[in-house]
Amino acid sequence: MVAELISVGTEILMGNIVNTNAAYLSRKLAQIGVSVYYQSTVGDNKERLAQAMKQAIFRADVVILSGGLGPTKDDVTKEVAAEVLGRTMSLDERTMERIREYFVRVKKDTITENNWKQAMVPEGAIILDNHNGTAPGIIMEEKNTTVILLPGPPNELTLMFEESVLPYLQKDEKKVLYSRMVKVCGIGESQAETMIQDLIDSQSNPTIAPYAKTGEVHFRITALASTKEEGRALVKPVVEELKKRFKKAVYTTKEEVTLEEKLVKMLKKRGLTMSTAESCTGGMIAAKLVNVSGVSEVFRSGAVTYANEAKMQLLGVKKKTLRKYGAVSAQTAEEMAIGAAMNQDTDVAVAVTGIAGPDGGTKEKPVGLVYIGCYVCGQVNVYECHFTGTREKIRESTTIMALNLIRLMLLKEG
Repeated sequence: MVAELISVGTEILMGNIVNTNAAYLSRKLAQIGVSVYYQSTVGDNKERLAQAMKQAIFRADVVILSGGLGPTKDDVTKEVAAEVLGRTMSLDERTMERIREYFVRVKKDTITENNWKQAMVPEGAIILDNHNGTAPGIIMEEKNTTVILLPGPPNELTLMFEESVLPYLQKDEKKVLYSRMVKVCGIGESQAETMIQDLIDSQSNPTIAPYAKTGEVHFRITALASTKEEGRALVKPVVEELKKRFKKAVYTTKEEVTLEEKLVKMLKKRGLTMSTAESCTGGMIAAKLVNVSGVSEVFRSGAVTYANEAKMQLLGVKKKTLRKYGAVSAQTAEEMAIGAAMNQDTDVAVAVTGIAGPDGGTKEKPVGLVYIGCYVCGQVNVYECHFTGTREKIRESTTIMALNLIRLMLLKEG
């Protein structure tokens, strides 16, 4: 099955919002074996949207449009779709009632007249309930193509897709797709792919698909099988082979688990507490950690010590260390890590100091030079790293590397 995605909204074209819906839908469709060959973004213009739809219908089995289902005049997706498919529109009483119930639930007294526009649906359409908003989703089945309309707000789209669209797309499937994710950290994309090139070259079923992220490489292993159990049996030896090749660089084989979640779990299991001391990352490491539910059991505090005075006052970094070696040095990173652990009485601490750029670099200390100090139960290791990219990319790369280095030290301690 081949799908095509059309994102509707002038605000996406202008860069006012990031199109997370297309990434989400592509990822979910890939998981169920639906290929996406084309994606497009169209503004709130009837003629251009109709043209994009006609082209998509010609070359795809399923066309999924997101956005443009709201109550305003520039929300034209439903009307254009009905026109392209030659369907009339009529008022759906059940959708009207659901809109009334929604306004009561969110305690809004007034329902403006334009909200009833959302209750107009094309003839013969399958209506998808919206449990996070007012605009219903729409499925229109044609002889050779199915057109699916989804609301634009991500919290509405994702819930509707999970609850209604996924079961619809899978209802006639006689085969099942089973997949596992192997997440690797600390190895670059090119090196990681080279390490398994023979597996990629010889793959058939299951398949291996690499995905690069900042500081990480994820491998999705997918098998097409008659049953879930058969799929699991096909995938398992490939997962084990990847774990064998990448060893400790593999931090999880569960898609939903992040690096910070894995680290927090390790700290909890060992009964250890942690603190952070950050200069160039400006609190990114602490922010990653506090994204994890239950982190308060292990995370004590995070200090952002950008100025030298802060490094001395909050972490006990010696003035002579800063004068002799500079703020960006292995010696400063080491004292920052020890100071964070001692001052907050934690078993584990990570400290980072570096030059994120684009200014501030020298021949001796170029932009992208970062020192990461890791303190684990009395042992201190300092790592010199060289990152490239924008200021934001260097900070993100530093954050991931710092979390991973602590993870690796915990593995060694364990």
